[in-house]
Amino acid sequence: MGKKVFVDLTHPFSADIPRWPYFSKPVIDSMHSLAKGGVLTQRIDCVQHTGTHCDAPRHVMEKEFDGKRARYTHEMAVDAYTGDAICLDIQVEKWGLIGPEHLEDACKRANIKPEELEGMVVCLNTGMHRIFDDTKDYYHYSCGTGVEAGKWFVKNKVKCVAMDSQALDHPLHTAMGNNGGTRLNLVGASGRPLTVEYIEKFGEEAYAEFDKELYIKLHGQEAYDEKFGELEAIGCWGTWEPCHKFMLGHGIVGVENLGGDLDKLTNKRFRFYCFPLRWYMGDGAMVRCVAEIDEDELNDVPDRVYHYGGF
Repeated sequence: MGKKVFVDLTHPFSADIPRWPYFSKPVIDSMHSLAKGGVLTQRIDCVQHTGTHCDAPRHVMEKEFDGKRARYTHEMAVDAYTGDAICLDIQVEKWGLIGPEHLEDACKRANIKPEELEGMVVCLNTGMHRIFDDTKDYYHYSCGTGVEAGKWFVKNKVKCVAMDSQALDHPLHTAMGNNGGTRLNLVGASGRPLTVEYIEKFGEEAYAEFDKELYIKLHGQEAYDEKFGELEAIGCWGTWEPCHKFMLGHGIVGVENLGGDLDKLTNKRFRFYCFPLRWYMGDGAMVRCVAEIDEDELNDVPDRVYHYGGF
């Protein structure tokens, strides 16, 4: 066995870090400078869901599935986002909806059974972290999970899910599509709404997974209730970030925008460390994610180099 090493799984933070489409730009300013005051002291003003960060249940829901008020960051166990982990290699097409079939395929290739994931941190390597930038490819056209993946994580009793993409849900399950009170239905590369582009590429029935009214129109209320009814029963809009809510509502926390040298860990087991600020009544927090692993186990890939905004 080789020595234990630490692998950084965090995107570097700066005022120019790529951020979610309607988040304000981080502001970094200096209160003291070395030349004038002999010390460097900086201040940061930014959304806590910037860059690599974690979510607490209160971020997306009022109540969890046990009927209790959704928990804030300070109410989560200190090790809620930390533990024995595995990195699954998710093979899915661009803009694809990750489902149980993709997760189980990844488990086979990682030589782990889904039932062995109980109590583990599951890191998903979809390849999106490699293109982390202020682009439509990273935000608009990302692959992502939905309600069926959320149910799969709950069924297999995972502890935490850390994803290398823009959110725990597919972008069309978020306000980038036609969901939520802050819905944007953003314009895609063609100059038309993302929802229109998706229907043209995958068909209306595929798009209905992301649209409550259309799902009911095509499949009926009973079918909608069967798929999304557990969310609706606790006051949640079923097609709006359902994987977030299914996970967090069952106490499975999440990390978004996982990055760094994630490719060195694909199909490997390791120890995952992630600690949010002990933020009273927080909805999440920026985090430093690190893996501890035997150096002989690392995949032989180059160190990650970042070029935000181009070269």
